[in-house]
Order: sequence, then C-alpha cells, then structure tokens
Amino acid sequence: MWESILKVIPVYFSSMFKFILGPIGGYAAGLTLITTILVTVAGMMTVVLLFSFFGDFMRRQVARIRTKRPVFSKRTRKVVVLWQKYGLLGVAILTPVILSPVGGCLLAISFGTPKEKLIFYMFVSAAFWSVLFSSVIYFFGNEVLPDVIR
Repeated sequence: MWESILKVIPVYFSSMFKFILGPIGGYAAGLTLITTILVTVAGMMTVVLLFSFFGDFMRRQVARIRTKRPVFSKRTRKVVVLWQKYGLLGVAILTPVILSPVGGCLLAISFGTPKEKLIFYMFVSAAFWSVLFSSVIYFFGNEVLPDVIR
C-alpha cells in the first residue's frame, strides 16, 4: 500500500509542472497504465483548479510587486497572437504538448476565461493527451525509451 503511494507521488507532482513527465514517470515507476493516466490527469487538473480559483489573487500580487517593464514585448505579442488565433480550445490542446500546465492556465486566465470553461476544456485535453501519451509509452516504451528509464 505505502509502496504504491510512494510511487504515485513523484508522478503526480511531476505532471503538475511538465505533463509528459507523468506518463514517463509512471512507466519508470512500474505503475499500471490506468493508474498512470489517472495520476497524470489529477496532476494537471490540480494546477488548473488552483490557478482557476486563486489566479486573480496571484495576478494582483504579481502586479503589485511587478517591476517597470514594457507591457508589449515580442513575447507578449506572440502570446496575444496565439490567443487570438486559437482561443481557449487551442490553448487547452497545446497545454500538455507545448505549454506546461502552469503556462497554459496562466495564459487562459490572463485573458479572462470563465472558470467553468477553463476547467472543462483543460480536463478534456488532459484526459485525451494522458491516454495517448501513456498508451504510446507503455506499448512502445521498451523500444523507444532509454535503458535508464526502464
């Protein structure tokens, strides 16, 4: 029992910050496919829920201590173009693949996305990508992943 919990904890926390580390960590820890999928989704959704409910508070705190920088830099322009081009659906789809769960949530919240929509879209995206990544890693892991992870 405790051994299983101790295997799940690093997978959970790693998928909170970089989504792909959840399936890789679950495979490396010897968890079952279903457990890895559930823990990876739970890790991403923890970040989504935290940022959904405390995002406004965190944004106010950062704005209070923010240094004087130009508001429109090359980076912020790229973020605005990404949001205008793809919207919440695109950001939710790209969050596990390119963005991190933290980055995707911050991006969506900064544009004033309603909490319910954000949570729903991110959950669907996390479930889809978790099943896809975990299945690929579990079925092809012996051929693809280095010996260190196995």
